[in-house]
Amino acid sequence: MPAGFVRASDLPAVVPVFPLDGAILLPRGQIPLNVFEPRYLNMIDDAMAGDRLIGMVQTKTGMSGERPSLQGVGCVGRVTSFTETSDGRYLITLSGLCRFAVGDELSAPTPYRQVRARFAPYERDLDPPDDEDALDRAPLMQALKAYLDRKSMAVDWDAAEQAPVEALTNSLAMALPFEPIEKQVLLEAPTLEERLDTLAALLAIDAAGSEDDEPPSMQ
Repeated sequence: MPAGFVRASDLPAVVPVFPLDGAILLPRGQIPLNVFEPRYLNMIDDAMAGDRLIGMVQTKTGMSGERPSLQGVGCVGRVTSFTETSDGRYLITLSGLCRFAVGDELSAPTPYRQVRARFAPYERDLDPPDDEDALDRAPLMQALKAYLDRKSMAVDWDAAEQAPVEALTNSLAMALPFEPIEKQVLLEAPTLEERLDTLAALLAIDAAGSEDDEPPSMQ
């Protein structure tokens, strides 16, 4: 955890947001981003000149237009890796810190969107991970095997078995191609145990689906 972010009050009251449907950031998780739109290049420039914090948030289902309504919960992350490509893109890694309740959007002069963020309801995200010894990963591993078999996808089972439960749960929740609304449910799960159970349930439901479904590719 970067020094200075111990309590919710240590985090800024206003954060720039990167609306990206189908992608979530979770506390202590990491997401690579390929940034190329001018407004978000501007956002990264401003973040790198300051506290390096950016909020990841999805938009509400069925919304469209230039400024679709945002989901009620996002997660702020810190830019922990930054590379500029020869064609002007930014390749960054965002490391998750704390979820936040999305408040009012500011009428800011910046080309990117900024919102008031309420971190207090999710202050526990800043604490060390929950006691993982009490969590049973067996249902998740069973559901994951059935899911991957159906999708004809592979995983390093030794690494999965040895990974901490939180790291495994969060990496799967972030990486697997769930629908945006399912991603949002995983993001908003109050505890690691509830996220673990929700993830196992989503995998089991998908694995039990019609064999005629077109299997999505894993990004």
